[in-house]
Amino acid sequence: MNELKVIEILKNELGFSDSSIKKLKKFHNYLLEYNKRYNLISKNTEKSIWIRHILDSAQIIKFIDESKDHKIVDFGSGAGFPGLIIAFYNENVRFHVKLYEKSPVKRAFLINIKEKLDIKNIEIENDVYEKKKIVADVIVCRAFKKLEEILKISRETVKKPHKLIILKGKNAQSEINNVSLGSNYSYKLEKSITDHNSKIIIVDVK
Repeated sequence: MNELKVIEILKNELGFSDSSIKKLKKFHNYLLEYNKRYNLISKNTEKSIWIRHILDSAQIIKFIDESKDHKIVDFGSGAGFPGLIIAFYNENVRFHVKLYEKSPVKRAFLINIKEKLDIKNIEIENDVYEKKKIVADVIVCRAFKKLEEILKISRETVKKPHKLIILKGKNAQSEINNVSLGSNYSYKLEKSITDHNSKIIIVDVK
């Protein structure tokens, strides 16, 4: 899937505005530029950033209610996936996104992007493990930790109720089978639109 096809999906199926697409294009170029000096993403994925990273992150939008204000937290944002892409979504939608990233290099990149692209609806924080209390309606993560560890962090630090949206690979179901969710949790699995082997775990925490 090439860049033009991904942009078509972002606009027509996910609702990204024209101004959001312009910012995504600039972000894409900055990411490539920075990746020459710093290991922000795998070199092997540089030619497929639009589908492997941007669209993969953007599909989370389908599972967030746009009619409400949302405090969204990204555990282990890395180079901004998925939280930064959600923040780009649409200037008319009221998403406030907080990105947690422990790597100083990646955190510096995120701060730079925020300033260069004048992104007003994000905050960038240090390691999530240093926080004792996190306020969030929605928690998102991608390539972070196993489900068991993510649930532990959310249980200990995040005010209830909230929703977890987690991008996972082919082992998503086995990760679910290995945790005891209990009566305060309900979950469902959704198919990824970027990889038929990947899944999206959605957990509602009461």
